[in-house]
Amino acid sequence: MQGGASGAAVPRFASVDALRGITVAAMLLVNNPGSWDFVYAPLEHAPWHGCTPTDLIFPAFLFVMGVSVTLGLAPRLERGADRARLRREVLLRAARIVGLGLLLHLIAWLALDREYFRPWGVLQRIGVCFAAAGLLAIHARARTQWCVLAALLLGYWALLAAGGSYEPWTNLASRLDAALWGPHNYRFDAASGHGHDPEGLLSTLPAIATALLGVRAGAWLREGRLGALLLGGAAALALGAAWALVFPLNKNLWTSSYVLWTGGWTMLALAACHVAIDRRGWPALGRRFGVNAIAAFAGSALMVYLLLAMGWWEPAYRLGFAQWMTPRWGPYLPSLAFALAFVALWWGIVYGMDRRGWRLRI
Repeated sequence: MQGGASGAAVPRFASVDALRGITVAAMLLVNNPGSWDFVYAPLEHAPWHGCTPTDLIFPAFLFVMGVSVTLGLAPRLERGADRARLRREVLLRAARIVGLGLLLHLIAWLALDREYFRPWGVLQRIGVCFAAAGLLAIHARARTQWCVLAALLLGYWALLAAGGSYEPWTNLASRLDAALWGPHNYRFDAASGHGHDPEGLLSTLPAIATALLGVRAGAWLREGRLGALLLGGAAALALGAAWALVFPLNKNLWTSSYVLWTGGWTMLALAACHVAIDRRGWPALGRRFGVNAIAAFAGSALMVYLLLAMGWWEPAYRLGFAQWMTPRWGPYLPSLAFALAFVALWWGIVYGMDRRGWRLRI
């Protein structure tokens, strides 16, 4: 899930590693509360339309992935690297990411329940977006990349508008996923035949646009164009807010307004991290998660599956947190404390890996 294609080492921006790591840590935090019944509102996704802080996390990761694609591929292209070889590397890495996502779903299905297996998912989306961003970084100039990005956003808007609804179940993206994948969607109602997958087929198109925003931001970062990052972030926020008046912010549908809104915030966060870390030498908080993102994300998922399958998850939360904290502070704080402890555990793991120079890549 990190950087560009494999090959010769390229200079790293500590700010990019840090921002990637912050997003991974945030993923672990919001995905692993002690109890889903007691989650503070900012740590939950919007039920449908809207955008909470949690809804910023996944697009931020895709955006940073796009930044890393540029930082990894651009120097090699400038040195005259063979484009066909780079293309093979990108596609093979994308296939491995998708394969890992499918493997994790298969393990969850075998260990827990068949409802956990679905063809789409977070890693599958990351793999597809990585392939698209990588191929465009290799074969398309900046102007073409901007045109593709605009076409994806406008085309997706036109498709959903033609579908007649932005509402749950009846929108075009959900109807298509229900028709293609049936019970293998994230949510499926057998009685009505309605289904929905937040990482489904059609909504992957604007997710590619999120990665492309990162590709272009990576070029500005590499060229030292801080002003472009700041102006681009502000412009994306303004356009996203304006577009949301007619095409609502929606993570489940990954609407075009949502792409710009979340991309704008992430671009500004990248600019802030670049100034603080790369230019002023502040500590690169999050870097240890960032350089071992694949280990933290996939490893934590396997840990969760194992603890659930063995029946240890609920007792660990109840005995370690809820039983003694709830009478004093209510049910929400112990649920958050459990999630923070889970993040801290994995920070310890990636810290140890980083100290030994271990990097898990696929």
